[in-house]
Amino acid sequence: MGLVSGLLTLPLAPARGVGWLAEHVVEVGEREYYDPARIRAELQALARALEEGEITPEEFDAEEDKLLDRLEEAQWRVSVTG
Repeated sequence: MGLVSGLLTLPLAPARGVGWLAEHVVEVGEREYYDPARIRAELQALARALEEGEITPEEFDAEEDKLLDRLEEAQWRVSVTG
């Protein structure tokens, strides 16, 4: 970037910074959301909640399906990115 273009785009620096920050927040959030270890821990907690009677079998089935779909997506993401 040249001196003139750098000076002309200087007022946009805060917007670029906010955009960069937002991208990184999304990346970290997705990494945590699709972490297989975290999903497995959530599945264990869900099973424990069922065993302790905190949720119904229907609620368990619905949440388990969501978690298994997320785990499948996480495994796909790992295979695609290497």
